[in-house]
Amino acid sequence: MTLSTADGLNLVAELASPVDAAPVATMVCLHPLPTEGGMMDSHIFRKAAYRLPALAGIAVLRFNTRGTSSAQGTSDGAFDGARSERFDVAAAIEYTEFAELPNVWLVGWSFGTDLALLYGNDPAVTGAILLSPPLRLAGAEQLLSWKESGKPVVAIVPEYDDYLRPAAARERFAAVPAAEVIDVPDGKHLWVGQAETVLDLITARLNPDASPLPSEWHGEMTLASPQI
Repeated sequence: MTLSTADGLNLVAELASPVDAAPVATMVCLHPLPTEGGMMDSHIFRKAAYRLPALAGIAVLRFNTRGTSSAQGTSDGAFDGARSERFDVAAAIEYTEFAELPNVWLVGWSFGTDLALLYGNDPAVTGAILLSPPLRLAGAEQLLSWKESGKPVVAIVPEYDDYLRPAAARERFAAVPAAEVIDVPDGKHLWVGQAETVLDLITARLNPDASPLPSEWHGEMTLASPQI
């Protein structure tokens, strides 16, 4: 599918939904830094789209921000260092409203966490989950805004992160008393080998009744290509 931005760009996107029932929650994926290989197919988000609709009743919306490429194609425009990307985040949120998707959570990873904090505090958004947040672009002003909104913020921080480790994350997120900082032992910024842990932590917030996720699946998998 395609997301259209307010400044006239078309973004490559995909919505994965449960086949036989309405979703109970929606995960909007904001991918890592595209100049370092981040895209909608970054492994945590790809696995979320493949698994969570069937295992947890969660719809997963993925898209490439401007100028970003993946196997699905390349989005219009060019990387703008988290400035014009505000239109990309807005287009994704707007689509969830158009499609009447429920209980919308932004799930950012690295660069995507900055986009979530900068531009995701929207009335249509329930809360934000931040994977490996570097807090490089989002600062005190954005944290104050999320504090005032009362929306839940969950920071999932790997023990051996390259940019912000758990102790420092707790200090930074202290500005948002309701923020939850989860320390993942032995975790690293790219979450290699820990996708199951991350997906279960996400599920526990979006659909607690489906957590912990099953380790085996015995149903049939049906792939669909929704259009707008």
